[in-house]
Amino acid sequence: MTTLSADAPATPRPAALRRDKRRWTGWAFVAPFLVVFALVLVAPVIYAIYLSLFKEQLIGGNAFVGISNYTQALSDPKFWDSLGRVALFLCVQVPIMLGLALFAALAIDSARLYLSSFFRISIFLPYAVPAVVATLMWGFMYGNRFGLVGNVNDFFGIQLPDPLSNNWVLLSIGNIVTWEFVGYNMLIFYAALRVISTDLYEAAELDGASQWRIIRSIKLPAIRGAIVIAGIFSVIGSFQLFNEPNILQSLAPNTISTFFTPNMYAYNLSFSGQQYNYSAAIAIIMGVVTAVIAYIVQNSGSRKEK
Repeated sequence: MTTLSADAPATPRPAALRRDKRRWTGWAFVAPFLVVFALVLVAPVIYAIYLSLFKEQLIGGNAFVGISNYTQALSDPKFWDSLGRVALFLCVQVPIMLGLALFAALAIDSARLYLSSFFRISIFLPYAVPAVVATLMWGFMYGNRFGLVGNVNDFFGIQLPDPLSNNWVLLSIGNIVTWEFVGYNMLIFYAALRVISTDLYEAAELDGASQWRIIRSIKLPAIRGAIVIAGIFSVIGSFQLFNEPNILQSLAPNTISTFFTPNMYAYNLSFSGQQYNYSAAIAIIMGVVTAVIAYIVQNSGSRKEK
């Protein structure tokens, strides 16, 4: 009869083996995403931070300068002008866009709007139009010599304000972005409204609540999370503003400068000025600013839900 010594390793239990297998099976499913995430997001950010710590100099070549590029950016009036421009754009355009999207979602969800399916797809359709196409379309309509504005001026013998002038160009860009993304945000709000239990509506009607009371006390609190998500997406999109002004620059070169937005400034520094290190520093600063503002929006929404 053989006996096991005290030092002999214990045989793994089947339950422990199954748990270990499940753990590795989960990592196997997540691994493709982690690889793509690391290559597409993490690695470029690390490389951008690395570039921002160096500077190409006439003497010494590419030398380590620490935070010199960041201090230069924070004292650069062009950077602050572009940042203030997108901040103004954010404060004006985002509330208008989200307000229109919320109004459209509430109207479609009310079941009192005829042809609601038609309006839903019609409002969402501009989102399917590529940003380049949408900007070119609106840009040519804005033209006071060749576009719709010019045709109206000639037909009625009037002089409408030039949408591509210094005083109106930011509003014109806001109109394009709103036209593009109202449908996208409307769909977010509408999807959140559709999951509200109908029992709440029935109870409110039995209590004699008006439609406005139902919206204020049931619908809006129920979709607050969706409103926060849409707000975060809109904040990120505002600080990343690039396509619309960059395309309109060819139609209004005297109005839209190379530093109209921070992204345009970084792009032109990198590809036109060959200042890759300084451009990387501006990109990192804008990433931090965007993350902080998005966190504030998310934190504000979370506090209200409590």
